[in-house]
Amino acid sequence: MKNTNDIPLFPLNIVLFPGGRFDLQIFERRYIDLVSHCMRTGTGFGICLLKSGDETNGNNLNQTVYNTGTYAKIVDWDQLESGLLGITVEGAVKFVAQDFWKEEDDVLHASVEFSDIESTEADVIPLGDEYTALSELLRNLEDHPLVAGRNLSIDYSDLRQLGWRLSELIPLGIDVRQELLELNDPVERLSKIEKLVSEMANNS
Repeated sequence: MKNTNDIPLFPLNIVLFPGGRFDLQIFERRYIDLVSHCMRTGTGFGICLLKSGDETNGNNLNQTVYNTGTYAKIVDWDQLESGLLGITVEGAVKFVAQDFWKEEDDVLHASVEFSDIESTEADVIPLGDEYTALSELLRNLEDHPLVAGRNLSIDYSDLRQLGWRLSELIPLGIDVRQELLELNDPVERLSKIEKLVSEMANNS
């Protein structure tokens, strides 16, 4: 793990993995300012799954999030027909947060450690023949129109990417996705996915 870094967080009801993409509509002033800052400076923010509280402020300011999340960069943006700002973010590296606090602008921040292993910049882990079935499953999922629209760049020779993309794309509960994100061993993640896929096949 690298040194500790302080980053802003965007708590959401999603689990984002490195290399994954997600579209967001930005309408709260605190996040409009955050996104504007990120686009000016080329920086990003952390996406963490909410444990409690709402995505929007409303009357509930008591947001709590899981410690493990993904640092994301803005890769595209547009003004939507609704007039809202729309952005596409892409996960870059997993992190574990140690401390949380809110700044004066009401944006949640955390002191985090970035992973050397769970990063899009990490060296490729060659994919063995034992994962052929999972690789074919991912190719089938990638062909789905809803997935194709994300414009994902998938390296099918990388064991790590196979686990990330399957964790996002197969139908799983949000808590299970979070458990998969929290795993630090890419091989262990694929073994878990194999069991989950097998269970789904047996129950269908």
